[in-house]
Amino acid sequence: MPRVLDVALREDHYRAREGYAAENLGVLRRIAVNLLKQEKSSHRAIRGKRLKAGWNPAYLLKVLRR
Repeated sequence: MPRVLDVALREDHYRAREGYAAENLGVLRRIAVNLLKQEKSSHRAIRGKRLKAGWNPAYLLKVLRR
């Protein structure tokens, strides 16, 4: 999963270093990737599904309802 986090969510580019910020954001990113993997109506890659969810509020709700 680390490769998916880096490719789809560009995890290496984030610079959260204070306190537990990096750990908390990492957990949220893993949750997001898992929700996107469970969504089967779109045949896009994880990165494409993430972008689609950002552009289309109806699709975002569909992903979050899983």
